[in-house]
Amino acid sequence: MPQINVNGVNIFYTDQGNGEETIVFSHGLLWSHKMFADQIEFLQPRFRVIAYDHRGQGQSEVTGPFDMDTLSEDAAELIKELCVGPVHFVGLSMGGFIGMRLAARFPKLIKSLILLETSANSEPVENLPKYKTLNGIVKWLGVIPPVANKVMKIMFADSWLNDPINSEKIDFWKSQLKSNKKSVVGAVDGVIYRKGIENELGDISCPTMVIVGDEDVATTPIKAKFIQMSILKARLHRIPGVGHSSCIEKPKEINRLIGDWLIEKS
Repeated sequence: MPQINVNGVNIFYTDQGNGEETIVFSHGLLWSHKMFADQIEFLQPRFRVIAYDHRGQGQSEVTGPFDMDTLSEDAAELIKELCVGPVHFVGLSMGGFIGMRLAARFPKLIKSLILLETSANSEPVENLPKYKTLNGIVKWLGVIPPVANKVMKIMFADSWLNDPINSEKIDFWKSQLKSNKKSVVGAVDGVIYRKGIENELGDISCPTMVIVGDEDVATTPIKAKFIQMSILKARLHRIPGVGHSSCIEKPKEINRLIGDWLIEKS
C-alpha cells in the first residue's frame, strides 16, 4: 500500500498510468479514493493518475481535529513530493473545498482545476442541526443503517436511488458508508464548520471547469453557478439526473467531460 508522510501524517494514495500529464483526484466526505475508480480506469492509459485519501478517512492515518486549510496544506505537500510540475486537480465536494484553496494559494502547483458538486461558501446554517445530530450518532454508534440511509439521500439523486438498475451500486456504496470508523466525526466537523473562501476565488487564475448535478441537495446548483461566475472564464456543466456524486452516478458523462477537458488543457 503506497503511503507518503506529509505534515507528519501518513497519507494513502494510488499512482497509476505513465502519461506526461498528471491528474490528482481528491474525494468527498465519508468516501475515499475509490469513488473515482471509473475515472482512474478511463484516464490511466493516457495520463498519470494519482488519487489519495484525506487524513482521517479511507486508508490514511487518523488524526485529531483539523480544518480545510490543513487538508489543503496536505494536498500541496503531496503534490510537491510526488509530482514534477503543475497538475490537473479534480476535487469533489470536500475535495473541491481543497482544490479551490490550492488554486488560490499555491497557483504554481495547479495547471487546471475541475470542481464537482462543491461550494465556496461556509455550510448553510439551516443544515447544521441535521448534520450535527447525524455526527453525534456516528460518534457513539458508528455509521449505523439508519444513518447510512439518511446520508445516501444526501449523497445521491432521488432519481438515481429509485432506479432498480442501480441496486448493486447502491448496496456497494451504502456498505462503503457503513465501513467508516467512528473517528470520521473529525472529518465531518472539519466540513460542516468550514469557513467560506468567497473572497479568494478571484485569485484563481488557472483554467477551471465546474460540474454539478441538477438534483444535488448538499451543494445546490446555485453554489456551482456562484463559483463559475467568480472565477475568470470558468466553465459550468449542469448534469441532469445527478445528485452529489456525479462520478458514481453518471461516470461515462463525467469521463467524457474530464477527458475532453484534459486533452484541451494538456
